[in-house]
Amino acid sequence: MTTPTTVPPDAFHVYDTTLRDGAQREGLSLSVNDKLAIARHLDDLGVGFIEGGWPGANPKDAEFFRRARTELTLSSAQLAAFGSTRRAGGDTAQDLAHLRESGAGVVTLVAKADVRHVERALRTTREENLAMIRDSVAHLTAEGQRVFLDAEHFFDGYLADPVYAVECLTVAAEAGADVLVLCDTNGGMLPYRLADIVGAVVGTGLRVGIHAHNDTACAVANSLAAIDVGATHVQGTANGYGERCGNADLFSVISALEVKTGRQVLPPGRLVELGRVAHAVAEVANIAPDAHQPWVGSSAFAHKAGLHVSAIKADPDLYQHVDPAVVGNDMRLLVSELAGRATIELKGRALGLEPDRDTVLRVIDRVKDLESVGYSFEAAEASFELLLREEMGERPHFFRLESWRVIVESRGGEVISEATVKLHAKGERIVATGEGNGPVNALDNAMRQALQALYPGLARLELVDYKVRIVSGEHGTDAVTRVLVETSDGVTEWDTVGVHENVIQASWQALEEAYTTGLLRQGIDADR
Repeated sequence: MTTPTTVPPDAFHVYDTTLRDGAQREGLSLSVNDKLAIARHLDDLGVGFIEGGWPGANPKDAEFFRRARTELTLSSAQLAAFGSTRRAGGDTAQDLAHLRESGAGVVTLVAKADVRHVERALRTTREENLAMIRDSVAHLTAEGQRVFLDAEHFFDGYLADPVYAVECLTVAAEAGADVLVLCDTNGGMLPYRLADIVGAVVGTGLRVGIHAHNDTACAVANSLAAIDVGATHVQGTANGYGERCGNADLFSVISALEVKTGRQVLPPGRLVELGRVAHAVAEVANIAPDAHQPWVGSSAFAHKAGLHVSAIKADPDLYQHVDPAVVGNDMRLLVSELAGRATIELKGRALGLEPDRDTVLRVIDRVKDLESVGYSFEAAEASFELLLREEMGERPHFFRLESWRVIVESRGGEVISEATVKLHAKGERIVATGEGNGPVNALDNAMRQALQALYPGLARLELVDYKVRIVSGEHGTDAVTRVLVETSDGVTEWDTVGVHENVIQASWQALEEAYTTGLLRQGIDADR
C-alpha cells in the first residue's frame, strides 16, 4: 500500500451527491429521515461536502434543509444546496431566494455549458446564458455563500464549441465561483479523451472539478483520469447510485486515491469505515448491497478457485490487490466444487477446526458430489460447517426426525397450511402441529412448537429470508429444487441449504440445519 500523503483540507474536495443525484436512481425514494441518516453516515466517513438537494424544487428537499439546521450536526462535512442559475430574463434575487435562504454555506449552481442546450433547451441566446451565470454567481457570493458551478454537458459542449464552453467557466470564475465542475452529464466520455479536455481546461489556470456518469462504465476511471491531470474536486455518489446507469461510485474513487496513489483525501483513520458506511447507506436506501462492488462488496475479496486459495495460503497478497481490512472489508474463502485442500483447511481453521488430510479429501469429494446434484455451499456456509463437522465426527444432533406431514387446504376462501412433525430429542418423542401462511412457515412453526420447551434459545432465532430455485429443469414439475434459508439470532446471520425433488423436503433440510447451527452457536449440549 502506498503511504498516504496528507492533502490540506481545501486543496482537494470529496463532494457527495447521493441525496440528490443518487436519489434519481430508478426505484429509489428517500424520505427526509433517510436523507438525514445517510448524511450522518457520510459525515462519519469524512467526505468534505454533502449536497442535500434542491431546496426550491420540491417540498421534501425544502423540509430537509429546514430540519438540517437543528437536527444535523456535521463534524467533517459541509452541507451544500443545489440549484440552477436564474431564469432567462428572470429576476436574480427572486429566482435564487430558495438557495439564499437554505441555510447552506455552500451552493452548487448548475449552468448550461453546451451551446446546443442553450439554444434548443433553454431557448435563449449565448449572451443571455453567460449573463445568467454571471449574475447568479455574483449574487450568491455577495450574500456570503461559497459557490461551485456545475457546468452541465460540459464535455459534449466542448466538443461542439470549445471556446464557448470554456467561456462559461471563465465568466463564473470572474464572478466569484470557487470551483468549475466539468460534468459528463450523458456519461459518454472515455478516459483518454476526457483527460485531454480536462488537462486543457486546467491549463487555463481555472480550478476544475469532475462529475461523471456511468453510461459507458467509465465513471470511476473518468474521475481518476481527471484528477490525474489536475482536477482537485470530485463528485460522486455512495455505491454509484444515480439515474440511468448511475454516477461515479465515490467509494471506489476514494479507495483508489488513498490506496493506489497515496493521496489522503479523508481525515486520517476514516478509510477503514468505508465498508460499514457503504452497507449502512444501502440499508437506509433499502437496496440490496452489490456483492460484487469493488472494494466494499462481500465478494470483492472472495476466493473460489482451488489454485487461488492454495496461493493465498502461502501469501494473501498473491491474489489480492490490497489488504481488505484497509477499507473495512474481509477476505472470504468460498467452498464449492472448485475448492482444493487449501480452501478446506483455511475454512476449517476460521471455524476453529483442524481437519486432517484424509478428512479434507473426503470433504472435497462430498462437496463435489453434492454440488453436482444442486447444492451450493458458497451460498450456505453454515451447511458447509455442519458437513465438515460430520466428517470429523463432531456434528451435533439436537433432535432426530421421525416424520413430517404438511396439509394445504382451501377453507372458506382462505388457503390454510398445517404441518405435523414427530421428533425425538433428549430422550423424548414429541408430536407437534403448527399452522402458517404457507407450508414452510407451518413446518417452521411446528418445529418450534415441538422443541422450544427443550431448547428455549430457539425463541431468539428468526427466519429472515427464504429462496427457492429450480436447479434442474429437465423434468418439469418433477425438477430438483434448491432451498436457501437465512436465519438470524439478532446478532449474526447464517445460511443453510437443502436440495430435493420435493420443495418441502428441501425446506426441511435447510430448516433443520438452520436450527442446528443456531443451537450450536448458543453452546447447547446435543444428543450426539
